[in-house]
Amino acid sequence: MKVEWSNFCLDFDKRTYLMGVLNITPDSFSDGGLFFDREKAVGHALKLVEDGADILDIGGESTRPGSETVSVEEEIRRTVPVIEAVSKKINVPISIDTYKAEVARRALDAGASIINDISGLRFDRELPKVAAEYKAPLIVMHIKGRPKDMQQNPVYEALIPEVMDYLRISVQLAVKFGIPDDRIIIDPGIGFGKTFNHNLEIIRNLREFTLMGKPVAVGVSRKAFIGKVLGGAPASDRLEGTAAAVAISIFNGAHIIRVHDVKEMARVAKVADAIIKGFKITSSDGTERLSIPLPS
Repeated sequence: MKVEWSNFCLDFDKRTYLMGVLNITPDSFSDGGLFFDREKAVGHALKLVEDGADILDIGGESTRPGSETVSVEEEIRRTVPVIEAVSKKINVPISIDTYKAEVARRALDAGASIINDISGLRFDRELPKVAAEYKAPLIVMHIKGRPKDMQQNPVYEALIPEVMDYLRISVQLAVKFGIPDDRIIIDPGIGFGKTFNHNLEIIRNLREFTLMGKPVAVGVSRKAFIGKVLGGAPASDRLEGTAAAVAISIFNGAHIIRVHDVKEMARVAKVADAIIKGFKITSSDGTERLSIPLPS
């Protein structure tokens, strides 16, 4: 399974890809305010790539539970100058984390090449037109409600089927508007309108989502469910818990992992891939051999 566009190619048969998170916001749940300054944001973006990020995911509006929306103009002001600066210095794809069509357009013009939509094309019906026009890969995520109210007692009759149905409709909408079928990625939306048990159930059953025939992206990094498992650990103290969730997500079929701690999670992904997909070993004489795991 591959996603190819422009000068980029993500070959998911070979390995898992790391999406590094850069929130240019004052109020994101984990790193809000840390990179609100433009120079700090650019510097952190470059560090994420140096640490092993395969994709940079840049966002200008917090989508933490209870968060308020910001205007299109403010979101553009936060993200576009950073994308312009960073895109000239790196050779990895940049994703714009937005559900707003005009923000996506301006970001793509500035050097981004992927759209990451938390709403699965539900919040702004102009967004798929922009993705189709630019032939940009599109990540469609499941969310129940909106960030402001999504954690107010989310209820499902059948969690996995309902999330999958939502994502199927997102894929159908994308294709209807002319987005190439092989450039659509799905995300079950860990923490977006999900209880503690819902999040665990999705990760436990993640392989069900691979049956949709699309690459699967997962964002477990520093999420609240990890803090709860660890007895109330704050976001800054969830590294090991994130590593466990990342490793299990990869084992259960995730193709893209969205993370804050890129250097550490790149190591986790490398070991997980070695166990699951095989690993090239270089001998002392310089020859390579491939250790391949037995079929499951």
